[in-house]
Amino acid sequence: MTRFTRRKFIVTAGATTAASLWLNACTSGSSGSNNTATSESPSSPSSPAAAGSIETPEVTTAKLGFIALTDSAPLIIAQEKGLFAKYGMKDVEVVKQASWIVTKENLEIGSQGNGIDGAHILTPIPYKMSLGQTKNKQPVPMYILARLNTNGQAISIADTYKDLKVGADSKLLKDAFTKAKSAGKELKVAMTFPGGTHDLWLRYWLAAGGIDPEKDVSVIPVPPPQMVANIKSKGMEAFCVGEPWNAQLVNQKLGYTALVTGELWKDHPEKAFSMRADWVDKNPKATKAILMAILEAQQWCDKAENKAEMVKIISGRKWLKVPEPDILGRSQGNIDYGNGKTVENSPLLMKFWSDNASYPYKSHDLWFLTENIRWGYMPADTKTKELVDKVNRSDLWKEAAKALKVPEAQIPTSDSRGVETFFDGVKFDPEKPEEYLKSLKIKKA
Repeated sequence: MTRFTRRKFIVTAGATTAASLWLNACTSGSSGSNNTATSESPSSPSSPAAAGSIETPEVTTAKLGFIALTDSAPLIIAQEKGLFAKYGMKDVEVVKQASWIVTKENLEIGSQGNGIDGAHILTPIPYKMSLGQTKNKQPVPMYILARLNTNGQAISIADTYKDLKVGADSKLLKDAFTKAKSAGKELKVAMTFPGGTHDLWLRYWLAAGGIDPEKDVSVIPVPPPQMVANIKSKGMEAFCVGEPWNAQLVNQKLGYTALVTGELWKDHPEKAFSMRADWVDKNPKATKAILMAILEAQQWCDKAENKAEMVKIISGRKWLKVPEPDILGRSQGNIDYGNGKTVENSPLLMKFWSDNASYPYKSHDLWFLTENIRWGYMPADTKTKELVDKVNRSDLWKEAAKALKVPEAQIPTSDSRGVETFFDGVKFDPEKPEEYLKSLKIKKA
């Protein structure tokens, strides 16, 4: 396993105050088939909150963390559009985090310790915390309450390898890496957190092409906002991260995108919204209110006509602090890979709500845990199904969705999305995770 230190993760996350954008309507249509939102403005007298139909939450405040990535948009929009306040959570704070390790450590101490209560987070982290993979080696029970998005990540490569025109098949890199390594070069490829989604996409892609991420390269953790700078300084060969950092690499002409992760696994699960279990158990009404705000924000973010405004909001200094062009194109499904390949209106764009993107399927969490076992991040004897049932609270998602009056037909009736097929033809059957693991040729476990 790659060694890493907390110091490698820490970056200064300066955040300055930006003017808030006032409330706009959150209407019901969408580009996807499963989009529903209330038609009233958050401030409308006839909205559910104003009508007094929403239960009064136990508290009105919560501290929620986010990392500067496009898929944090639902939390940012829920804040900027007044949706937390709409459902009675008028004192919610959405606080920028420096890295995933900082997010994790702030969740461990909670807001009472000057940390946070919940966060936009890499799906496997709540499981790691619940298992006791924490700073003090003690379990911190967590709940996953929603999936924030599907798709929207990418694997990008330094211009050094532009002539290879690497795409979905990483085999093209194998010979180049072998020659560079034999010449004494240390080959570094980056992800954002060991065992996190970006680490798993990168490792899956490399291994599918015969590159062993445990032996042939050094897989290192780098906070998302530092990815492009590390390529520029020739500090690494490739990285896997969420947007907008892949688009920024291309826009700065420092590298190109080999593939967007939807090409690896169509409509794959990505970030989650997670909260400390003790906070949720103590404040069930406040939890529902927060979830309702986030689900409504996801519906708003998914509408094509709202993309430009969403980007204008999240690009600000208070939030991502990134030029709008670095975010907008790929948010709309228009992808410039940086190697001459362009795609317009890609169906593999980041989805926040359509095609059940918000629902936290337990079958997906089971894949994440199986892959963590594959690479030695979790013990082989981990009782994965029991752990998923304990951490994944899809029942609370359903309660919030029903309170939002999402049509019953749009609420999944199963916690499994069924058998999943990856780009290399490998299938994951959530009923037989052990068979999937045994079928993989390159693995640590």
